[in-house]
Amino acid sequence: MSTVVFTADFASDRQWVAGRSWAYPDGGPTNPGDNKLDHLTDDPSYSRTGTFRATRRTDGLWDAGLLTTEESAEGFMVRTGDRLDTRVRLPTGPGSWPAIWTWRDGGNEVDVFEYHPDNPDLLELSNHVRDGHSYVRDEAVRPGGVIDLSVTFGRRSVVWSLNGERVFADGRGVGSSWHAYLIVNLSVCAGRYHPPPDADTTELSYEVESLVVHRTAARGAGT
Repeated sequence: MSTVVFTADFASDRQWVAGRSWAYPDGGPTNPGDNKLDHLTDDPSYSRTGTFRATRRTDGLWDAGLLTTEESAEGFMVRTGDRLDTRVRLPTGPGSWPAIWTWRDGGNEVDVFEYHPDNPDLLELSNHVRDGHSYVRDEAVRPGGVIDLSVTFGRRSVVWSLNGERVFADGRGVGSSWHAYLIVNLSVCAGRYHPPPDADTTELSYEVESLVVHRTAARGAGT
């Protein structure tokens, strides 16, 4: 039996902190070492509506929306055995790099998903805690497409489902005591691994329609 322990309200400053993250050097606002053109902003129009935006700056960087539960008043963390369900509308513009992921103390990262429109039918799914990764191709994955993702952070295996169908179980898991904060953001590619935005593009965006975390009574007993 599971209980809903977190329902994202992106407008809530008790749930979410905008425009900074310790996953970025010194908390941000930039992270060029990760091939990102991001310049994080706490402007609510970039994240607080659930539409995560990035707009071109005059200095070559992009103002970009990011929300994290780290250092928020509630300080919510996902834990071993939790299941995260989300519905997202994928971006269309080249250079877009949307992601939902976890972070704590310099690591503890599990990527619910990453996406790049230059690989239009491909989702990147990663467990960086214990090195489990998959590229999943599906006809439902496309620029502008709406997809439902579910991830169970199991002790022995992290399991991803796409539109109700299991697509990857890493057989690695996160261990019994894992816990981490949530991050939702839109980054912008600098061009090393994926193309940067087109020269005439001034704005990128994607939408997170919902994000809910379920927890079983026997936390940590996940697969």
